[in-house]
Amino acid sequence: MKITDVRVRLLDKEGSKLKAVASMTIDECFVIHDIKVIEGKEGYFISMPSRKTPDGEYRDIVHPINTETRELIIKEILSAYEKASNENSAE
Repeated sequence: MKITDVRVRLLDKEGSKLKAVASMTIDECFVIHDIKVIEGKEGYFISMPSRKTPDGEYRDIVHPINTETRELIIKEILSAYEKASNENSAE
């Protein structure tokens, strides 16, 4: 699997832990939208697209099934977020 594009839309909501929403293209043929970048107590993390179940829980709609892929996705999304944040603060 090769991540061929990551696009990040920064959010400017005062006091919100949700910092950005990203889209990721895989192998130039499959895209995943609505990956959230969230600021946590121990740094930034991502949340995959999810849906609320009838019992009130949130379940991922799409997610990696192994650690290697999860780490690759996290690295690529957070790297793109950091780049977008730095470009935005330089303006």
